[in-house]
Amino acid sequence: MAWSKQRLEETIKERLGGSKLLIVANREPYIHVYEGNEIRCMRPASGLTTALDPVMRACGGTWIAHGSGNADRAVVDEFDRVGVPDERAEYTLRRVWLTKGEEQGYYYGFSNEALWPLCHVVYKRPQFDSEDWLQYRRVNRKFADAVLEEVGEGPAVVFVQDYHFALLPRMLKEARPDIVIAQFWHIPWPNREVFRVCPWQDEILDGMLGNDLLAFHIQYHCNNYLDTIDRTLEAKVDMEHFAVTRGGHTTMVRPFPISIDPEAVASCLPSNLEEVERRLRKTWGIKNERILVGVDRVDYTKGIPERFAAVDRLLTNHPEWKAKICFVQIGAPSRTHIPSYRQLNDDLRAQVEEINWRHGQNSWRPIIFLNEHHNSQQIHAVNRIATVGVVSSLHDGMNLVAKEFVAARTDRQGVLVLSRFTGAARELLDAILINPYAIDDFAEGLHLALSMPPEEQELRMSRMQQQIADNNVYRWAGMLLSEASKLIHVQQSVGELA
Repeated sequence: MAWSKQRLEETIKERLGGSKLLIVANREPYIHVYEGNEIRCMRPASGLTTALDPVMRACGGTWIAHGSGNADRAVVDEFDRVGVPDERAEYTLRRVWLTKGEEQGYYYGFSNEALWPLCHVVYKRPQFDSEDWLQYRRVNRKFADAVLEEVGEGPAVVFVQDYHFALLPRMLKEARPDIVIAQFWHIPWPNREVFRVCPWQDEILDGMLGNDLLAFHIQYHCNNYLDTIDRTLEAKVDMEHFAVTRGGHTTMVRPFPISIDPEAVASCLPSNLEEVERRLRKTWGIKNERILVGVDRVDYTKGIPERFAAVDRLLTNHPEWKAKICFVQIGAPSRTHIPSYRQLNDDLRAQVEEINWRHGQNSWRPIIFLNEHHNSQQIHAVNRIATVGVVSSLHDGMNLVAKEFVAARTDRQGVLVLSRFTGAARELLDAILINPYAIDDFAEGLHLALSMPPEEQELRMSRMQQQIADNNVYRWAGMLLSEASKLIHVQQSVGELA
């Protein structure tokens, strides 16, 4: 039986019983913003919220997140809660307010200048600042207080998201040993030699061991985490059962590859696709050229400079593609408060200008860099009309963009060029797999994709679509939360003893 929203809802109701379900994430699934005197509800562009919003719609419960919209305070009740989405209120959003200092230290500082580069291992040196660490601890405590308020006195499953909350599980477990805590770490986990440079590694690892279930995308990241624990903390590491016991408490460590809802992607495609394509081509100045597309936040882990270099090399080694292709990079600005991100945006614009100058002919430009935000419908439409989708992450936990490209191909045409260093590369085996650091091989991968006959495109795309359909986001959530639900009665017994 295929996993669907209905099956997930039935499974969670059966497995969780009367336990509350709470999701904790830095990013909120909906933000409220002022447009003139009106307030508009928007969905922020985020792989995490794209994956988890359909789960919460199916299950109900409460999503706890940082309130970041400029109209967020105007719509909440006296308990900082609001029903979302506005028109149906299928679940509750509880907002946590952060000061500018807290946001700077916890989010831009420790989370994204220390943990993010440390875990991705893309040769960007992490920046460790003691004040950022203090703010990180302070914000984790603030979220812990909010979670405990929402939990109340009854049983609950708290589903913590990502690297922003490494300390939160231990804080919750100390306060409420009876609740079940599961955490999904959305980014890679490096090997122990890399992680040991973190000055607060012991506190981070101990904080994560407050979980009853700790999940990563792939087994390799689980193995790295267990090895890090084994060489760092006083704990019993059971490699046979993938578990860690510390202070009498056991944490299971498991791989649960995250996915998408492919039907939601397909339903988001415009019905007037030919008209949309004509309008986009006119806007971008593209005539009959084949379109290659990349969709990313502008982040140094995504391999965007390497992607542009591969297009440059393709046109040098295969000049027959000149004036016949156009690479469209949708690159949403990201974390621009961090100097390295601002510099990356500037570097990319300069790189595009230089490549376009060198290869351009008349009005034809080989690369179009759209350094701006696009909504889901726009992105899915571009994925549908492109000939090639390119995902060249230097290191990635999963990369849902790759799966969205496949899901958008309702015509079963198109070719995915995918970095070997993504979690998705272990599932989408019919993509053309490339090493983004090897520019010549990358360029040949693009050439192969552009040269692939329609029959082979259809065969490869059909197999990838079946893989995503069989392993969709509802299956991911259902399997993970079912695993966590097995611990409900165990933890309640622990709580009674405590």
